[in-house]
Amino acid sequence: MVTTLLVVVVILAIAFDYINGFHDAANSIATVVSTKVLTPFQAVLWAALFNFAAYFYFTDHKVANTVAKTVIENYITLEVILAGLIAAIIWNLLTWWYGIPSSSSHTLIGGFAGAGMTHALLTGASPLDAVNMGYVIKIVSFIVLAPIIGMVISVVLTLIIINICRYAKPSTAEKWFKRLQLLSSAALSFFHGGNDAQKVMGIIATALIASKVIPNFESMPAWVPICCYSAISLGTMSGGWKIVKTMGSKITKVTALEGVAAEGAGAITLGITEHFGIPVSTTHTITGSIVGVGVVKSVSAVRWGVTINLIWAWILTIPVSATLAAIIYAVIYYLK
Repeated sequence: MVTTLLVVVVILAIAFDYINGFHDAANSIATVVSTKVLTPFQAVLWAALFNFAAYFYFTDHKVANTVAKTVIENYITLEVILAGLIAAIIWNLLTWWYGIPSSSSHTLIGGFAGAGMTHALLTGASPLDAVNMGYVIKIVSFIVLAPIIGMVISVVLTLIIINICRYAKPSTAEKWFKRLQLLSSAALSFFHGGNDAQKVMGIIATALIASKVIPNFESMPAWVPICCYSAISLGTMSGGWKIVKTMGSKITKVTALEGVAAEGAGAITLGITEHFGIPVSTTHTITGSIVGVGVVKSVSAVRWGVTINLIWAWILTIPVSATLAAIIYAVIYYLK
């Protein structure tokens, strides 16, 4: 049944998707802007175009299905989803304000799980009964694995490119890599759209099931993916310039060659994880890829102080989002 609360939840979910877009715009455009291949305005338009293009390719919605099953269905209510979304929006806006490239994906999943666990606790069950541990372990493990995979692939790609082009004229090679960076940034934006839009689709589908508007995930209406891909694309067009600066220059100085390797590695990693329906952080993945190209030059080329600060933000994202959601849900529960 369609209720006012369901409408509020859907609007907040789409709002989160929009915020996700401008919060994570840096993932797709930071290197292409820092190497001056595109202006910031051109870059966000380019990224937004390929964010939306993913709608036509990713039709199995494996990532959305994984997110929807993070919390056990018996412990999902509209209030649980509402609390999770509010917590995720708060954390995303805080990290965006301070220019910290944290994970929008883990913010959303942490908020959803935290609210679900609190609902279980307040209704007399064990908090752990509310979460599907198989899915949670898979998601948490890729907090570590995604950046490592991105880093390894970027190191390999960088070494291959350097060896292929070792006799090339530097000015000619630079010109070609700037062109190739348009393709690599497009690929990263494409997989970013497919990865991140699906997470909100999973949340909206869960809300529709909880309200008995649809019987199951497979019955998700066509408007849900269209709205989610549109929202993340519009958000990307709004940009996120503080995070662009961190991703594009503070971790390590990136050339056009390294931009191609980092973006290519990020796109490959996201493609692999999406194939297996694993919701990973695009932020973590591209950060690992940028670190990888820096390591090829020299370990000292990576600004490890900045990188360690980012890692702390990653570690804190899920527990902070879960705690915020728990507090918000408890307030909703006792005011009901």
